[in-house]
Amino acid sequence: MNRATVNRIITVTPNPAIDMTYTVQGITEGASHRVPTPLSRAGGKGINVARVTHQLGYPVLAIAPTGGAAGQTLAAELWTSGVPHTLVGVAAETRRSIALVDTVAGETSIFNEEGQALLPDDWRSLRIAVVEAVSGNRNLPASVLVGSGSLPPGAPADFYPELVRLAHDAGIPAIIDTSGPGIIAAAKAGADILKPNHHELAEATGESSLEAAALSLIAMGARTVLVSAGADGMLAFDHAAPGGYWSARLPEALSGNPTGAGDAGVAAAAVALAEGVTEPREILRRATAWSAAAVLMPAAGEISPRYQELQDQLIVTWKETQ
Repeated sequence: MNRATVNRIITVTPNPAIDMTYTVQGITEGASHRVPTPLSRAGGKGINVARVTHQLGYPVLAIAPTGGAAGQTLAAELWTSGVPHTLVGVAAETRRSIALVDTVAGETSIFNEEGQALLPDDWRSLRIAVVEAVSGNRNLPASVLVGSGSLPPGAPADFYPELVRLAHDAGIPAIIDTSGPGIIAAAKAGADILKPNHHELAEATGESSLEAAALSLIAMGARTVLVSAGADGMLAFDHAAPGGYWSARLPEALSGNPTGAGDAGVAAAAVALAEGVTEPREILRRATAWSAAAVLMPAAGEISPRYQELQDQLIVTWKETQ
């Protein structure tokens, strides 16, 4: 499909951040480390989704609340990067996220600030921006609405369910990637795709079995559940096939920086839906390949040009539920 004919993908990031990625050659606890200047860019899960989508030439709009000096930095970086965006000005200072990529241990440690509470008027302004993006622009119609990331303290409990309702009222699908109670709420609202990782899935549902946890979200109302499982790849559960699920993985795990890998998977799923692809197996293949391609890059929000090569290497299998 010609990318120019795909309608715009809208991403919403309620708790954006300035992402700072430090690459270090070994970390010694309790010691002082001299490090190179970090890679600093606008981040937060939805912004990462938008950045990957934009990188591959698909129309996208990133929506987020921003405030304070960090918010100004975030806005300036988005302008420089060329990612289309609508930023809602708020009083709360935009948070920061720090990733320490240890090239010796092959591990990445992430420190995410919680973020500051938004005012009720801020949430109303954010909602207005989303409504205008999904239904108020006939020249730039929306194809998919993506809600991604954590919520700042005091956020409305129905924030993600409201995004699902806004999307469905506009006749487009909704993808939600969050953690905690937000996963359950979005499932009950009928999200078209939920994209937790296996840790978030277990924590939200209280189920020790990954299969049982994913199927419980389907039973609540989610249409499709994509589960990131680290080196084991990704799984896809779908409401139309309760007897099993698809599994996709590479023959060997990749080494690199996994920060943003899940966001790249969400970008792939959003692009697939925007192109009219609804078959869970194909969405899973794209999401797994893009996620793997993100691991090969130094920071979140971009993927390696090897994504198609990686997609061709995937081992995709159907597994019966126990």
